[in-house]
Amino acid sequence: MAAVQLSQLVDISKPQYILTEIKKLFTAHYKSGEFSALKQSFFQIRDLFSGKMKGYRECNTEYHDLRHTLDTFLAVARLIDGYNLTEKKFDVQKAENLLKAALFHDTGYIQEEWDTSGTGAKYTQEHVNRSTHFVEKNAKQLELDSNDVESINSYIICSHLGTDFEVLSFASGIDRIAGAILGTSDLLGQMSDRIYLEKLLFLYYEFREASIPGYDTEFDIIRKTLDFYEVVKQRLQTTFFNIFNHAQTHFQRRYDINRNLYIDAMENNIKYVKKIIQDESTNFRDKLHRVNFK
Repeated sequence: MAAVQLSQLVDISKPQYILTEIKKLFTAHYKSGEFSALKQSFFQIRDLFSGKMKGYRECNTEYHDLRHTLDTFLAVARLIDGYNLTEKKFDVQKAENLLKAALFHDTGYIQEEWDTSGTGAKYTQEHVNRSTHFVEKNAKQLELDSNDVESINSYIICSHLGTDFEVLSFASGIDRIAGAILGTSDLLGQMSDRIYLEKLLFLYYEFREASIPGYDTEFDIIRKTLDFYEVVKQRLQTTFFNIFNHAQTHFQRRYDINRNLYIDAMENNIKYVKKIIQDESTNFRDKLHRVNFK
């Protein structure tokens, strides 16, 4: 019998399925009425990325898109579930704010209506600060008080690879754990995605617009993914103190699968990257079949 894969558990291409799964996980630990604010935030972000939020353009970055945001959202919910099952349970307000931080963490790629030059990719190197600014600017519409804004933004900052996590100050130890969960989920969500390798080509064009050096061809981003994976492993294991292990608890308790399906999926993607690099018989694009490229 074939091993269950991460992509088989929830259809990530259907936002409503993700919301249903997260509600199930959230209400396993908290009162169902507490989920209403998260549900509202989910629909607000869906509207933002589709160009239906007043003052903003539709998302036009194909790597940092709604799918990636929801990948992160689901990974956070799974890590909270695993953590709550084995450690002291998150306070409901912190759990809500952490999940909202996942929804808001890449809003910095969205352009305002007046900004019609290029795409949101031009903000790659400043998107985290722009995301925290989005939360501050829209706090009233998002129904967040000042404490919520401070909490959410302290977590969002942890999603920036350039952030020195060890020197960040947090309101409490549990807030540091929450920040590690978001930083971990951002990495797990994207690198475990079934179409991660295909989406890397979209990331190449985002990097090119942002004038990030070292990526002169599409193949460069495929080749450099091996080095990036080593950086990610170090960050997951050391910087974020192995918080990813709580995903295995989630999969074991909810699906009776005693494996970390995120790590399995990431490793499978990296194995295929190596295969692509080693095989020079055909153009590497011919080995990527899960996205129809323009």
